[in-house]
Amino acid sequence: MKKNTTVAVGSLSQRDTVTGILIIGFLFFMFGFTSWINAILIPYFKIAFELTHVQSYLVTFAFYISYLLFSIPASYLLRNVGFKKGMMIGFWIMSGGAFLFVPAAITMTYELFLLGLFSIGAGLALLQTAANPYITILGPKERAAQRFSIMGICNKGAGILAPLLFAAVIFRATDSDMFDNLSKMDVAEKNAALHELIQRVIVPYACVGTFLFLLGLFIRFSPLPEIDTEHESDDVALANTGKTSITQFPHLILGAIAIFLHVGTQVISIDTVISYAATMNLNLIEAKVFPSYTLTAQICAYIVGIIAIPKFISQLNALRISTILGIILTLLIVFAKGQVTFLGHTTDISIWFVVMLGLANSLVWAGIWPLALDGLGRFTKIGASLMVMGLAGNAILPLIYGYFVDLSSARQAYWVLFPCYVFLVFYAFYGYRFKKWAK
Repeated sequence: MKKNTTVAVGSLSQRDTVTGILIIGFLFFMFGFTSWINAILIPYFKIAFELTHVQSYLVTFAFYISYLLFSIPASYLLRNVGFKKGMMIGFWIMSGGAFLFVPAAITMTYELFLLGLFSIGAGLALLQTAANPYITILGPKERAAQRFSIMGICNKGAGILAPLLFAAVIFRATDSDMFDNLSKMDVAEKNAALHELIQRVIVPYACVGTFLFLLGLFIRFSPLPEIDTEHESDDVALANTGKTSITQFPHLILGAIAIFLHVGTQVISIDTVISYAATMNLNLIEAKVFPSYTLTAQICAYIVGIIAIPKFISQLNALRISTILGIILTLLIVFAKGQVTFLGHTTDISIWFVVMLGLANSLVWAGIWPLALDGLGRFTKIGASLMVMGLAGNAILPLIYGYFVDLSSARQAYWVLFPCYVFLVFYAFYGYRFKKWAK
């Protein structure tokens, strides 16, 4: 196949399908690496800039609010230039955001860091708008959750590595003493220590920016097939007769809301766990591994999904089980108490239920996407952009969580997860069936 050939949905050869899965899997690895590093950037910036909880969670807000702003423009860009050129542009935008960390560290300007994160998020919005519908239509829809589970392993595997690699590059063995003694330092000594700490990001992010730029070139000239989503099959065209807007697909609108709430619960479970560990007297050096525990739990569930879906369980039932488990774990986080020692950490047992949210969150994304995009036909790209806009939940829900932490406590703030999982249960059992608005 020529590299610029466009093929119809469902007509890819086995070789092209495998090629597509491998390349998109690598993209999801990069999505995870650049996204989940926020789990350690939050406490890192909180220390370096002496921030409140709400101020520190501006990291996730700046990163993910770009999804809300750029997803719709991304769909029109993809329609004009195609998936591959669009992905290249997305990586180049991310590269520019990574390079912004260099002047931000030199000038020690938190707002410039946030602008860099916003730019990285903008590039990811474009990439997510391309990659998620691509993997959805890359094969039979009843196996979409299986393909998404493979993507999830790539994404969360990178998420495990990113905080640990960042910590290994940035932190030093003597930092624990520095963190403990910051309150005892005079102003000049403290400023010098914090300035030295923040400048450690310069070399890593300069390397990341260079790599992302080169990765964009690789995707542009890769053998990734270009899939045509603008032409519908006869049955889909008949079902969509007279439809002029994505607002006429209620299962899509409700699916976008479900994605908004799902990603918010996921990022809370990962990006807040270090701060929650701090309430149990664990310092940053010890607590840095907890996001990796949560992501490992997700990967275990993805492996089960790859093996079991659809041979032993449908992707719909997997979605239902996952959302119900989310409700149960939320109640255990809030109400279960008692000190335990596990994996070398002495903590309250509730933190391990936060870790186990990785199990509950694992197959939700994979379950929602095929249900929400079902039957969209020529509306697939704009529908996907609406779904990607839902990733703004990553920006907003952590801020709400942070607000309640400052208002009450870290444990009680996890109540914000409860209504989210209730809506996800509703969508898994009823919401996906709504094909037209009630008159």
